[in-house]
Formats: sequence, structure tokens, C-alpha cells
Amino acid sequence: MAGPTAMRLSSVLALLRPALPLILGLSLGCSLSLLRVSWIQGEGEDPCVVAVGEPGGPQSLDSGTQLDQSDEDFKPRIVPYYRDPNKPYKKVLRTRYIQTELGSRERLLVAVLTSRATLSTLAVAVNRTVAHHFPRLLYFTGQRGARTPAGMQVVSHGDERPAWLMSETLRHLHTHFGADYDWFFVMQDDTYVQAPRLAALAGHLSINQDLYLGRTEEFIGAGEQARYCHGGFGYLLSRSLLLRLWPHLDGCRGDILSARPDEWLGRCLIDSLGIGCVSQHQGQQYRSFELAKNRDPEEEESSAFLSAFAVHPVSEGTLMYRLHKRFSALELERAYREIEQLQAQIRNLTVLTPEGEAGLSWPIGLPAPFTPHSRFEVLGWDYFTEQHTFSCADGAPKCPLQGASRADVSDAVETALEQLNRRYQPRLRFQKQRLLNGYRRFDPARGMEYTLDLLLEAVTQRGHRRALARRVSLLRPLSRVEILPMPYVTEATRVQLVLPLLVAEAAAAPAFLEAFAAGVLEPREHALLTLLLVYGPREGGRGAPDPFLGVKAAAAELERRYPGTRLAWLAVRAEAPSQVRLLDVVSKKHPVDTLFFLTTVWTRPGPEVLNRCRMNAISGWQAFFPVHFQEFSPALAPQRSPQGPPGAGPDPPSLPGADPARGAPAGGRFDRQASAEGCFYNADYLAARARLAGELAGQEEEEALEGLEVVDVFLRFSGLHLFRAVEPGLVQKFSVRDCSPRLSEELYHRCRLSNLEGLGGRAQLAMALFEQEQANST
Repeated sequence: MAGPTAMRLSSVLALLRPALPLILGLSLGCSLSLLRVSWIQGEGEDPCVVAVGEPGGPQSLDSGTQLDQSDEDFKPRIVPYYRDPNKPYKKVLRTRYIQTELGSRERLLVAVLTSRATLSTLAVAVNRTVAHHFPRLLYFTGQRGARTPAGMQVVSHGDERPAWLMSETLRHLHTHFGADYDWFFVMQDDTYVQAPRLAALAGHLSINQDLYLGRTEEFIGAGEQARYCHGGFGYLLSRSLLLRLWPHLDGCRGDILSARPDEWLGRCLIDSLGIGCVSQHQGQQYRSFELAKNRDPEEEESSAFLSAFAVHPVSEGTLMYRLHKRFSALELERAYREIEQLQAQIRNLTVLTPEGEAGLSWPIGLPAPFTPHSRFEVLGWDYFTEQHTFSCADGAPKCPLQGASRADVSDAVETALEQLNRRYQPRLRFQKQRLLNGYRRFDPARGMEYTLDLLLEAVTQRGHRRALARRVSLLRPLSRVEILPMPYVTEATRVQLVLPLLVAEAAAAPAFLEAFAAGVLEPREHALLTLLLVYGPREGGRGAPDPFLGVKAAAAELERRYPGTRLAWLAVRAEAPSQVRLLDVVSKKHPVDTLFFLTTVWTRPGPEVLNRCRMNAISGWQAFFPVHFQEFSPALAPQRSPQGPPGAGPDPPSLPGADPARGAPAGGRFDRQASAEGCFYNADYLAARARLAGELAGQEEEEALEGLEVVDVFLRFSGLHLFRAVEPGLVQKFSVRDCSPRLSEELYHRCRLSNLEGLGGRAQLAMALFEQEQANST
């Protein structure tokens, strides 16, 4: 009996032996947990209360009152809003920018001290080298009535005494920018500043300390701790220090005498606040370099020069540009080294991913090419040679390669040749003979892609030559996205819709008015409508019926249905109505700050369209001409049921906002040939119209107006930006435009092309031709 029992026990122990450490660990952990709980309960003191107690020391739980009070501090309380009815109501005004409401500030402002002799030379060189790196760059001079160079913001104090100039500069910074910036960098115009390094330095420093940072210099006869920052190399002042210094500026100006503005500032800070200049703070070192006279920046290789934030003195503007060229080359080399290191890291890590090296995109570190999900999303390639491109803006099959496009192609070819020589030298050296084929396309996820077929001449080290044809691929990646400064616009601007109406379009006007009522009057949009009724030479005369009688009745009905609404209409008589002449009539009857929305009888305006009109039309800056969506002809593209026939394939693109309840149209297109709709300000139109009248006089102007649309007036006779973009909110039913033979050749061609392209898609036109051939054959 003992033998079998011992054997069973040993077998059970053998099975449990791997789990013994786990069992022992769990038992020990549970025991320690129970001991800790009993020990905490026995102490009778909550460590959480100690952490939140008063500054006098920890609080014990001797009374329940203290516990309840500490709990109350952490409970949210809802305070109901109450307004005293006896006090007048004050409307709360919101700030224009959320940055102002949140109290956010810009990081760095740079102030440059200049003079009468150097304002147009060294100060201009400073502006051209560093202005685009800083949010704001100001120039301070003591010259009264100084002539300001273009693109520079100059502040004149009217006194060139050094202490006075420095005092007034600090006062101006405190008064106008003290609440908007965290750091203020003061420099002279004979100083070159490495702007990216200075911006990075300001980004690493805490803004809550009084800091006076720069190249330290000792006062003559002062103690070792009394130091000031040398103005030639620039110095950094924190906002908090400027706020503390401001009350003492007047006293320092009267008590301290100094011929140097930087020394005067250093003495003022030490005497009034006890703060001296430091060259190192929070692990950040302010590095500067003193440039010897007649020293060539290209030959300077010292570590102090290569790592400097500021270089001084700079005697002339050309030296400033040479310094900028050298430091820009150094920054570019550093960026290339970082890119190579990052690419190597990405290449090493890609092996560990599920896709392996197959998931590595080219170039390494950039997004993979866009993958289309349907044939409508395929990005097309544009073919070009060194002289011509075969993708023209006007639809022509071939046009000369010129301007920026030619420079872009030349740069791509030169870059390809440079990369080939860099890769194969010294064994081979390539020389370009000609470009055989070129292809390019813009990928919104990556940038501009190029594929070049080059005919090259390869030269070996022994002088042997051979012609080679090679295909290379290049990518011009998208750089850092920058926000362009634009004038402020608001959605509260009133829009004045202008509808020119011909006699042939009178039948469609009631439908437009109903759509106007539903999209503008019902939601109470801030917009008005003016009907411009265009009579022919023999229409609407004495004794003849009024062709616009129904339009006037429909307008009166809307005024009755919507009290307070006023639909104005103007009657003009024209044999050959021109869009420009008709707008001249309306423009004279409205103020110059009126925002016009030129529309057609087939347009259906709505709140979204009006808001985009307000945001995209900027007075003195930009005019907006949207591209509407045109439905195809219902005869060639009949409406389909929402479900479609059984076994039907994918639908062609349909119009935005189609109503599935009434059956979706077969499709449509954005009509790029039509430009009848437009948003612009009256002042901009009048300026362009005056320029047209000044350049074209007499009979020449009359002939030109026959072949011009309003968009052409802005394009040819205005300096505004012309913005053309698709507008999905403008959906028009199919209609055949009346192409007058009195139009210019270009406008007549665009009109005819718009009508032909609006008939239907390629598949629908092919089906119509097929059915016609079938009918003719039978």
C-alpha cells in the first residue's frame, strides 16, 4: 500500500513542481496585501488629505468636518445664471480671433536699431535675409520723417541720441506689443542673425522668468557680477522683464549717462531690478562670433562660427548676403544629413513590419503614391518634350512649353543629370544630348512626379564614349504648408443678386423666383435681388404686350408672401445685350461697397452658395467666379429609378445633392466653359471698368465690349486675384445657351463647346449614336 501511495504522491508533486513558484508568489502577495490594509486602517490618517491640506501642514481626520470640507473642494458646482432685471443688459462682444480670446501670444518679435546712413543699405539686407523667418520685424531709427523702404515697417522716434533711442524703442515695444509676444530680440543693423537657430532658442526657454540673454560684457570699473549684453551681437528680453522695466525707463534716462545704448540698458536693469546679462540659461547657450575685418565667410571653419547665433560686425550689405549664403548652405547640409539618417532608420525598421521591404515606398520617408479606387480617381500623366507640352489649358492638343513650366522641366532634367553623375562618378560621367520623352503628374499626397527618358553620352575614365538611353524617375515633394495672409472677411455681408433676363428667358423666371424664395427668403438670408429686364428694339413698346408681365406678377406675389421683401427690377432696351453693358447699368445704382452676385435664370442660389460668395470675394483682393454643375440632356440621359434595373453596373457621376425620391439623373458635369456667375465688389468692378475705358477708347471700346464678359474684364483689366472653383451648390438643369453670332470668336467657341459637352457623357452619346445607326439600318 505504501509503495503505490508514494508513487502517486511523487507523480502529483512532479506535475505540480512547475506551478509551485506561481502558487507561492500568489500566496505571498495576498498575505502582504492583507497586512498593508490592516496597517493603513490602524494608522487612522488618509494620505490624500495630507496632499490637499493647507500650506500650514498635513491635516488629520480628527473630525468629520475636515473630511467633508476637503471633499466639497473637489465636487463640481453648477452656478445658475442670473441677470438683475433692474440693470441694463450689456451685449457680450466676441473677439475676432480665437487666439485673442484664449490669451495666446506669438513667440518672438525682433527689433532692429538702424540709422539714417544705414537704413537703405544694411537694414534692407537684414530685411531680405531674416524677415521671412519671424512673425514681426520692426526697424527703429532716430531720424524724423525717414523714407521707408518697400516691405519694411520703420518706427521713427525723432531723436538720434543713443539712450533716448533705446528708451523709446523699449517703450514702443511695451505699449504696442507687450501683450502679444513672449520674447523680444533687440539687435543692430550691422549684425547677421541665424534666424532658425534664434527661433529654436526662444522656443526652448521658459517664458515665466525675467531673462536678459546675450553676449556678456563687463562694465568698466564695476564688479565682476555686473555685466551687460553687447548690442552688436543682439540680446533677448523676456516679456516679464520688459513689464518690470517699463516703470523705470524715465528714471534711467535721466540718471544714467552713456554713449552706448546697450551699456545704458545694462546699467538700467542692474540699478532698477538687479538683473544682469547672462549667456547661458536652462542649458541653452547663446553663441556669437566676432568677424575679423576682411575675413571671407567661405573660408571660416571654426566651431564658434559654425554654431553661432549672431555674427558681428557686418560692414556692408554684400557681406550680409555672403554670410546668409554660407549659413543657408550649412543648414541645408545639416538637413540632408538628418534626412539620410531618418531614411536609414526607416529602412531598418521596415524589415520588422508585416509587409517587409515590399512596404517601403520611394522615396523613403514620403507617402506612397495615391491609390485610385475607381477609374474616375486615376491621376493622369502629362506628356512633354523640351519645346512643347501636350496638355494645354485651353484644350489645344499641343502648345509651346514656356514660362514657369519650361523652367520646371529644365530644373528636373538638370537634377536628373546631377544625380546620375553623383552616383556613378568617377567611373562614368554623363552628358545630356536631348530629352526623348517626359511625363509628369501632380499627386496631392506627395508632390510633382516626373518620368524622363534621356538620351545620354557616357564617358569613362579612359575617355571612351557611348550613347545611352535611360529612364529616370524624380519627385518634387510638397514642402511645409504655409498659411497665406488674407484680408479679413465676414459672413454678415449683404449680397446683392443681379439677374439679367432676356425675353427668351422670361418663361423660366418664375421657377427661379420660387427657388430664390425657398433658398434665400425662407431662411432669411441677408441678400437682395435685382431683376434686369432686357427688352429688344421692338418689344414692350407702345401698344405691344409686355413680355415680362408674368415676371413682374411673380415678383409682386413674392413681395406679398414675404412682408418686408423688396424685389427691385430695372428695364433696359438693347439690340445686342452685352454682359458688361448690362452690369454698367446696375453698378451705377448701388454703392461702391456692394457685393454683387451675378447670376443666371438657371441658377438656384442657397445659403451655402451665398456664404461661399461672401468668403471668396474679397474687396481689393479677389473676385470669385464659381463653376456650376450642369445636368445632362434628359433626352440622352433619362432619369433612373433610385434602385436601378437589376444587374445594372456602377452609375456614372451624378449631380451633387440629387434627390433619390424623384429618381436620380443619369449624371452631369461641371461646366468649365461657362462663366456667367460671379461674385465681386462694385468698387473692384468700377476700377477695372475705368482701366478698360482708359486703355480702349472710342470705337475700339465699343467693339471690345461686344466680345467681353465680366470675367474677362477682371482678368485683363484688373490686378485682383481671380478665383475659379467648382461649386457643388450651384446645380443647373439642362439648357441650350443662346450663342449670339455677335460674340467674339473665343466666346462663341466657348458657348458652342458648352452646349455640346452638356448633351451627355461619352457612354450616353455612344449609345445614342448606336441606336440611331440601328434605326437607320432597319
